[in-house]
Amino acid sequence: MIIKINSRSEMPIYLQLRNQIVKGIGKGELEQGEILPTVRQMAADLGVNVMTVSKAYQLLKAEGFIETDRRKGSIVCIPEEEYPTQQAAFEEKLEDELELLTAEAKIRGMDKGRFIQFCQHIFEEMEMVPE
Repeated sequence: MIIKINSRSEMPIYLQLRNQIVKGIGKGELEQGEILPTVRQMAADLGVNVMTVSKAYQLLKAEGFIETDRRKGSIVCIPEEEYPTQQAAFEEKLEDELELLTAEAKIRGMDKGRFIQFCQHIFEEMEMVPE
């Protein structure tokens, strides 16, 4: 998986990295049990500060997308079953983010059908298995 960071983006680099890894898991580019580069290696590869990568990895760990093993490093983990409180928190986050995106789409003149088409296309991309 190739991680692309936009240094000109207003989004913090650690969030860009977190998002790229989550998308990679969602698209099947990163699989359960796959070992991620060390924090130092990822920082060197991306040309960013070690603390930036560390912050992204800590966030991914807190969200259950990676586990840390002292011997192996950071390992991709796909949360299978979440506790009801975790599921409720995720659904609240999802609703909040979708509400914001829907508002922006509406303000920019996008109609409901086109918005749903975008959502469906992106969801279907996550179901494709890479070769």
